[in-house]
Amino acid sequence: MATRNLDEYDPLEDFQPRKITLNETTKMVHVSGTGPAVIVMPEVPGISPHVARFARWVREAGFTVYMPSLYGRDGEPVDLEVGKATFKRVCASAEFRAFGAGASAPVTQWLRALARLAHEECGGPGVGAIGMCFSGNFALSMMLEPSMLAPVLSQPALPLDDDAGLQIAPEELGIVKQRLDGEDLTVLAYRFAGDRFCKLQRFAAYREALGDRFDGRVLPDSAANPDIPEFFREVVQTPHNVVTVRLIDEEGQPTRKARDEILQFFAHRLAS
Repeated sequence: MATRNLDEYDPLEDFQPRKITLNETTKMVHVSGTGPAVIVMPEVPGISPHVARFARWVREAGFTVYMPSLYGRDGEPVDLEVGKATFKRVCASAEFRAFGAGASAPVTQWLRALARLAHEECGGPGVGAIGMCFSGNFALSMMLEPSMLAPVLSQPALPLDDDAGLQIAPEELGIVKQRLDGEDLTVLAYRFAGDRFCKLQRFAAYREALGDRFDGRVLPDSAANPDIPEFFREVVQTPHNVVTVRLIDEEGQPTRKARDEILQFFAHRLAS
């Protein structure tokens, strides 16, 4: 995969932009690759060059990537003021439900429909998905769609007002647990040890709810890339973004190992 400057605009020219209408709602989805489908959901402030880089890694591993535009400016490098504005809008949006535990974000209904469509278009055993930050828990709620087989939760940040809260309704969580047990599936999750948006209490709550079906992995803060955009220094202020801005793409680095584990997880679950 060609190296790109992550501080410059990414035109996403190697993705096909598609306006997809599901449940009477239309969103732009950037699609690329061949093989089973994997839905890559962006973190705040949006589909940055770092998020697109991860999506390309998924594509190069042999999957068709569906990358929905959920917020922000697609392809734009992370800007401090734009990032702050996006963060505020997303926090106030009912679609993403940033506050309050015990209910799924409404946007996950659209994402479940996207998973169903992606499976119809790409075939294979099923679909994988990864959410990051604000979208971090969405892959779990997407397990209500039968085609979803490989959910990855990267630094799930919501709800913002409850460190041990889970952004999913109890009855839906029960259905997910039944699926995980009945189909011998697992949920793969990552966080940094010192993350103030995704603390140990949240992983403990997932573990309590899902038992051994929840594979939560914690990286030391020392593994986080210190060379990050100003938005993450000023607003996030903590090691947080495991497979994007905090990833160090060098042999032996824990964040690169996490990336490889995620790709292997998709390959294992979605192999024909």
